[in-house]
Formats: sequence, C-alpha cells, structure tokens
Amino acid sequence: MTVTKLYWTTLGKQWRGGLVLLVCSVLEGAPAFLSGRLVQLAVDDGFGAGRPAIGVGWLLVFGAVAVLGAFGSRLVWRRLGSIIEPLRDTMVGAVVRGVLRGGAAHRHRPDASGVARITQHIEVIRDATAGLLVQARGMVVTTVSALAGLFTVAGTLAWAVAVPVVLSVAVFVGLLPTLASRQRALAIADEGTAESAGEVLAGLRDVVACGAEPAAIAAVDSRIEAQARAKVRMAVATAMRTLVIAVGAFVPLVLVLVMAPGMVAAGQLTAGAALGSLVYLASTMQPALQGLASTASTVVLRLLVALRRLGEAGAGGDEPAPEGGTRVPEGRELVASGLTFGWGAHAEPIVTGLDLELGPGDHLAVVGPSGIGKSTLAGLITGMLAPQRGQVLLGGVPVREIRPEARHRLIALTPQESYVFAGTVRENLSLFAPSASESHLLAAAEAVGASRLLERLGGLNGSVAHGGEGLSTGEVQLLALARLYASPAEVIVLDEATANLDAAAEARAERAFAARGGVLVVIAHRLSSALRANRVLVMDGRDTLLGGHDELLVSSPRYAELMQAWEGSFTRVPPAAPPASRVAAH
Repeated sequence: MTVTKLYWTTLGKQWRGGLVLLVCSVLEGAPAFLSGRLVQLAVDDGFGAGRPAIGVGWLLVFGAVAVLGAFGSRLVWRRLGSIIEPLRDTMVGAVVRGVLRGGAAHRHRPDASGVARITQHIEVIRDATAGLLVQARGMVVTTVSALAGLFTVAGTLAWAVAVPVVLSVAVFVGLLPTLASRQRALAIADEGTAESAGEVLAGLRDVVACGAEPAAIAAVDSRIEAQARAKVRMAVATAMRTLVIAVGAFVPLVLVLVMAPGMVAAGQLTAGAALGSLVYLASTMQPALQGLASTASTVVLRLLVALRRLGEAGAGGDEPAPEGGTRVPEGRELVASGLTFGWGAHAEPIVTGLDLELGPGDHLAVVGPSGIGKSTLAGLITGMLAPQRGQVLLGGVPVREIRPEARHRLIALTPQESYVFAGTVRENLSLFAPSASESHLLAAAEAVGASRLLERLGGLNGSVAHGGEGLSTGEVQLLALARLYASPAEVIVLDEATANLDAAAEARAERAFAARGGVLVVIAHRLSSALRANRVLVMDGRDTLLGGHDELLVSSPRYAELMQAWEGSFTRVPPAAPPASRVAAH
C-alpha cells in the first residue's frame, strides 16, 4: 500500500466523523446562502417600503442565522481531533516502519532525515488535513452557497460574475504544477538542511578534534543556501498566485458596481437585490474565493508534496505483514546449509556457501575484520534477514517459517548498541520473561556480573532513565546481558554485546552464557572470545573457515596472525572437550 493510499484509507475509516462534518457544513452554509436574500428583504420589504420594524426584523433573522453558522463551526472544531489524531498516528507509524526497514545508511548513527520526516512532513500532513477539513471545506460550502443565493436574488448579475471567476480559476489551475514542483523542492531542501546539520552536530567532537570546522560550516552553509533559494522561488510562485486570485475576486465586484445602478434605474433589479448582491460578493464570495485559492495553493500542495516525499523516502505505507510462519520446531539444533547472502542482487556475497551445525551446549565465536559480514551472519541466524540461497534451520524448521512467538522465545540477540528503556530495573530485565520471579532476575544479574549495578540503582524497583541516561555504555550492556540471560531463549547471539566491558567482565559474561546451556554464538569484539569457545568461525571474505582454535592456528594464516598479537595479553582457559566435528564451512 502506498503512502497516499494509506492516507485516504485511514481517513475513510473516520466516516462517522465525516457525517458529522457534513451536517456541520449545512449549518455553516446557511449564513452564506441567506445573507444577501435577508438583506434584500430588509431593504425592499422593510426600510425601502417605510416599514423599519420589518427591516430590523429581517436583520435580526440574519443575526440568528449567523449564530447558527458559528455553532456549526464550533462543532467542526470539536470533532476535528477525533479525525486528525488517528491519521497522524498512522502516518508516524508508516515513517518509523520505513526507517526500520530501510537500508544500512543510518544503521549505526541517528537518522536525521527520518526525524525531519516525522517532525516536518507528518506535521504538514496533519495540519494540511485539518486545514482541508476546516478551512477548505468551509470555503467551498460558503462559495457554493453564496453563488446559489446570488442566482436567487439577481440571476443576470450572477452570470456576469461567473465569467471572470472561471477565467481566474483556470489560470490558477495552470499555475499549480509550478507551485507543486517548487513546494517539493523546498521540502527536499528542508530535509537536506536537517540531515547535514544533524550529521555535524552528532560528530561535533570529532569535527573539533580534527580541525574540520571550516569544512563542516561550509557543508551546512551550502544546504542552508539551497534552502533559501528554494524558499525564494516558492515565494515568487505564491505571489503570482495571489495576483491571479485578486483579479478573479475583485473584477466581479467591479462589474456589479458598474451594472447594478443601470439595472435598478431600468427596473430590472430592485435596490434591495443590488445591495444583496454586493453582500454576497463583498462579505461572502470574495473572501471565500481568496481563502479557497490560498488553501489550495498552500495546504493542498504541501499535503500532496509531503505525501509524495514520504513515499520517495521509503515510508512503510503497508501495515506490518504478519512475520514468520506457523511452524514450531521439534528440536533445538541450529543448522545452516549453503548459506549465501549479499546486500543487493548484484552485490558480491559477504556470506558464501556456509554450512554450519550447532547443538545445545555448543559455543561458537565468530571472528574477522570489521565489515566482513559478522553482524550479517547474526541477522541470518536469527531470521531477521532472508538468505539469497541456502537456509537456516532450527529444529528442522527454517527460522523464518517458525511461528513468531515461538521464534522470539527460542532465539534472542543483543547488539553492541544495547538499549534500555525508561522504567524500573525489573521492567527492563523481565522484558523477554514477563512472568520471571524476583529470584530469577536477581540470579541472572549475578550470573553476568550486574549485581553491584542493581544495588546502585536501588534493586529491581530502582528506576532507569530514558535511553539509560546516567549509565555508562558498559552498564547499559550489563543490563542488556542480564535481560537476555533471564529470557527463555535457547539460541543466544551476542553481537559484540560486551564491547564496552573490560576483559574480565566480558569473560565472566561469556562464561555465564556458555554454562547456561543451549546454543551460544558470540560475534567477537576481542579475540579472547575465541579462546573461550569450542568452535571458531573465521570470516575473511571467501576464505571462511570453521574449526577449533588449535586447528585454525594451522589452517588459517589470518587467524594465526591475529592470535599472535593476543598471545601475550590473554591466558587461554581450555574449553570443554568438543564433540566429534559436526561443522564445516566453505
């Protein structure tokens, strides 16, 4: 589903609110339709006929009708929130899904353009929709009602008025493509400024440390200048629009002023009808036309451009499809066969023909240079990524075909960028095990070495600030490890999840997970992780090898070279004797 279709579908679900707005439109249109007619009656049957009381009476009716219209407007505003806010929530969800599903461009840093889409484009959609439902709808009702009333009072004048109005509207429509393209250019320039400034501010310390302030300032300045040029071009187009509408709004009024005296003198029009026609034009139709054109060229254009831009930026217009399948694995063996994956149909695979078999009690360390595909392998094992060829089986079932709740219970991953949430320590630790007892959570914290941290935070009832404010990155990782240890998962993947811990704390946490049982896969941040594992997977492009530490020292020059730099810094703790080799890699 496209973003535009999602927009209209969401609005369509608010049909009850639409019916209320329709009723309100009838109330709002009453003053516009009756204003000139009531003035005509007040003049012709009242003041002009020497009966001022009747004239005053009609004017009082006019006032009552105006109150009725105001009541209709009040009902519109009261109902507006129930239509607009669900729309806004749906569109924010679409943008967030688009960011989460997007490419790797912002995977390891804040997505400033994504923030701009939420804070700017979504608010444009929200405000523009509100403007359409309140202003544009009311102006259309007012214009149509005024034209209908004018035809009932002075049909000849009404036809004369229609010609310049139609011409001005036609010219205005011809300007809309230019307005739309310039509005879109302005939206893209706004995004570019936000993204450029966000990148500089996020890396401000590095910019200062490298003496790159001039380059950073120049980059942001160029974006700001482009934004200013787009704003000026939009202002010029807006001025042209204003000129066209001004002609269309004032020419009809001039025509009535020129034609009405002669028609009254010839008996073709009463004085009251002439005055009523002026009321329709000056107090109702003219401001309504100007407002309608202003709304169409600003609100509507901004809405269409924002929707289009969200679609171009990859907002997730579709509602989340049910993930996974319906199958439940019978065993707990993790098997990869012929596993191949690359980022793109024509990109060189970063995982090629990998065969891997792990069972309960196996502890695998994955080592290799940065960017070689270790985290990609973690995504394939957990089912977050679909392989291009081959498959990953858990208990004989492809991981992506496992029923979602079963997969989330059996497989768990924590990345280097660990997350904690505003709430209590208990709520953070029990995220994957909501029914876990207090003793179970405390035991998990003790196992991974987070007990002292819990004591400092005030125990399980202590509070954690939003984003882990006040905690170091290592402390955040400890809480994430305790949360993972407390989960019922039988396949644990630690993707550099101990990178901010010291070597001793890292060793304690990894030993705890190894002793916990199940399958443990560690994407190694330090090569000491390989010394603690009973299997090591060395990823080095096409030369991916799998085996024990001693075996790899002989068969993998890259592994041997890496380990030589660590031999003097780490003391190897002999792993449990591995079973007969059940793994192989190509």
